[in-house]
Formats: sequence, structure tokens, C-alpha cells
Amino acid sequence: MTVLILGGTGEARRLAGELPGIRVISSLAGRVRTPRLPPGEVRIGGFGGPDGLRKWLLGNDIHAVVDATHPFAARMTATAAQVTAELAIPFTVLSRPGWSPGPGDDWRWVDSVAEAARNLPAERVFLATGREELAEFADLGNWFLARSVEPPQPPVPRRLRVVLDRGPFTVEGELALMREHGIQALVTKDSGGEMTAAKLTAARELGIPVVVVRRPPLPAGVSVVSSVDEAVSWVRGIGEA
Repeated sequence: MTVLILGGTGEARRLAGELPGIRVISSLAGRVRTPRLPPGEVRIGGFGGPDGLRKWLLGNDIHAVVDATHPFAARMTATAAQVTAELAIPFTVLSRPGWSPGPGDDWRWVDSVAEAARNLPAERVFLATGREELAEFADLGNWFLARSVEPPQPPVPRRLRVVLDRGPFTVEGELALMREHGIQALVTKDSGGEMTAAKLTAARELGIPVVVVRRPPLPAGVSVVSSVDEAVSWVRGIGEA
């Protein structure tokens, strides 16, 4: 049995290491030059759209596909759902639970990063949306702090400070970062998970508003699991069927 894991997340790396006896191929998008590699076989780079993915799945005799990409990798998820359905290959999405506001949180929900850019509640903003989204803020006059694994490419905001770092992050570290730069608002995607959740706790403690971008909807009718353990059980079930 050969399983393709569409990866790049911590859950994808864990899943790749918890399927002994099964051939696992992890696929990474290749957006980061030095990604954290999962155990086992790894391919890096896109598939070239639905036709490319279809050809690759057939050429590698894939028996099941687990989509453990980032919750905002909507195009990859839609393509994988479409092609696996056409080929009758079992497919599931490993979707970590999203974040929920708690007591004392001031969250403002929006449907896109573009909408977030139109509704900034303060002058000095910490953009935790990823380096590929900075173009949405390029024409604004606010002061921005952005954090990414690698330097962003233009267009970017005129008043931008970039911190190169990789999670997981601590509440203490996030508090220090926000205080150092006088942050008055946070913009983030509803990525979920623990690796980058500390910034939300820091925002609560500092009493600053958080603009949260909702997740894109998953394709209709797809199988969904919410944890690595559930994904392992799903894969094992396919192998026993």
C-alpha cells in the first residue's frame, strides 16, 4: 500500500512517521528553501494542476491520499479532491480544529486577507498572515511588523519591519515582540494548532484587537479527520478494506 501525504504542516510530519509498514510519500509545495522534512520519501514542488496530479497518482500507484496541507491551501485541496474522486482513490483531509475566542478576546472576523486590509483597527499592526499575503497591504500607510521563515518578495508595505523566525512561539516571546514594536493590532488567519497560537494569548494580555481571517470552505462531500490519530486510523482502515 502506498499513501501520498500532501504535507508541509506539523501534522503531516507526524503522520508520516506513524505509519510503519506502509509506503508513505510526502509532498511539499517547495515554497521554503529549507523545509522541515518528514520521515520517509519526500517529493518537493507542485504537480502542475489537475492533469499533473492525475498523471503522478497513476504513475506512482497511489492507494490513498491524505491532505494535511495548511488550512488555507484551498487550491491544492480542491484539486486533490477533484482528481481523487475521478480516479476513485480514497481521500481525506486532515483539518486541525480552528481557534475560538475566549474571555477577554477582541476578535473581528473577516472572510479574506483583502477584507482584513480594509478593516485595520490601528496604526501599528502585526501581520501574521504569511509573507505571500503582504501585497494586500502594500498600498497602506500603516506601520507593519511581519514575520516569516524567508524574506518576502515585493510588493510589500512601505513601512514594514520583517522578523525572520520559525515557530513554535511562546507567549513570553510574543509579548516581548509586540511590546518592543508598540503593536496595537494583530492580523492572522484562523490556522489553528498550538505552534502559532501564542500570539493570540499575547494579544489578549495586551488588550489589543485581533482581525481573524476565516478559513476557506472545504470541498463538498470530502472525508475529514481532525487529528493525526484519526488520520492513522483512516489509513489503516483503507489498507484493511
